[in-house]
Amino acid sequence: MLDLRWIRSEPEAFDRALERRGMEPASVQLLALDERRRAAQTAFQEVQSRRKELSKAIGNAKSKGEDAADLMAEVESLKDKAAAAEMDEKAAADEIDAMLAGFPNVLAEDVPDGPDEGANVELRRVGEPRAFDFKPRDHVALGQGLGGMDFERAAKLSGARFVVLQREVARLHRALADFMLDLHTEEFGYTETIPPVLVRDSAMFGTGQLPKFAEDSFRTTDDFWLVPTAEVSLTNLVAEEILPETALPVRVTAHTPCFRSEAGSAGRDTRGMIRQHQFEKVELVSITTPDQSADEHERMTSCAEEVLKRLELPYRVMVLASGDTGFGARKTYDLEVWLPGQNAYREISSCSNCGDFQARRMNARFRPKEGKGTAFVHTLNGSGLAVGRTLIALLENYQNADGSITVPETLRPYMRGKERIGGGN
Repeated sequence: MLDLRWIRSEPEAFDRALERRGMEPASVQLLALDERRRAAQTAFQEVQSRRKELSKAIGNAKSKGEDAADLMAEVESLKDKAAAAEMDEKAAADEIDAMLAGFPNVLAEDVPDGPDEGANVELRRVGEPRAFDFKPRDHVALGQGLGGMDFERAAKLSGARFVVLQREVARLHRALADFMLDLHTEEFGYTETIPPVLVRDSAMFGTGQLPKFAEDSFRTTDDFWLVPTAEVSLTNLVAEEILPETALPVRVTAHTPCFRSEAGSAGRDTRGMIRQHQFEKVELVSITTPDQSADEHERMTSCAEEVLKRLELPYRVMVLASGDTGFGARKTYDLEVWLPGQNAYREISSCSNCGDFQARRMNARFRPKEGKGTAFVHTLNGSGLAVGRTLIALLENYQNADGSITVPETLRPYMRGKERIGGGN
């Protein structure tokens, strides 16, 4: 949610922020509504003030035995004027709230301008893609060859964009999640959390999924939402709270299922596990003061990168362009892992600094150590990592000519010492 006071004081900057997102200017329309709301508020206050004057005059007239009929008639007429002003103020306020809820976050100045992902900027590459002496298979062929990836039975149960994982592939998936959680909690200071994955409207609104992106998520018949990411649950832990500055930064992590309708992605990544309705992710969320958030963004990204480094998976770091940055983010880094089966880098994590955008929607504040009053916190989120996509990357990068998979040394303690799964396929 954007600050209306900022829009009043800097309408041109607001319109420029929308233009960077590919949107039309909106300051004139919004400020006209704001002027209407304030005019109605003033009219209501004037009516109320006049009613108080009249009430006092009626009391004086009656105490003197004078006729107060005209005064009482004016009081009666003011009731309708007060109701009309109150209704007009509420209608304008509702329109303003609806407009503000639909505006994306203001991008950081150093975010590159560009209409789509083609304008994203590569910051660095880590690791070299493996040179195979055989034609590498993709994760679908590898998973099915290991007897651990079944799309047909998943489709029988649930339809397209689902998978059943079994045997050593399922165990490898679990090992990855456990490794990620251990790394983030034991080395990076995140607090392990098991949050609800069913949330109310207010939680989805707080992190920006509602109202604009309702079609991207699944809703139950009794009005709960299945979280598209644990960011929703973890960030909303501080909703409607005022934290002491000494409690910040808050760093939490969770391994949860995530659910996305993938509206608008028809025909994209229909093969395999790249884009599913149900998947698992280890999420990272930080709550900070405004002056901490830029450094925290770099720190969070490095924590996610460390997972890939420990697994020795080649990847690159991209800063997203204005047209590719998510609705709630000021700035986003994407980590893209190398997939030999696609001969391409694919996203495996997004780490975003949301500034105070989500905090305003959640009314999440902190009380500074010095000075009076409160201020909005800053919120950050990132994948540390998407477990299914990491599984895909591991299968494809660690495959052998016979269809077996070498288990990275980092994961062997989580696989009871196994160095390889499958073989002879």
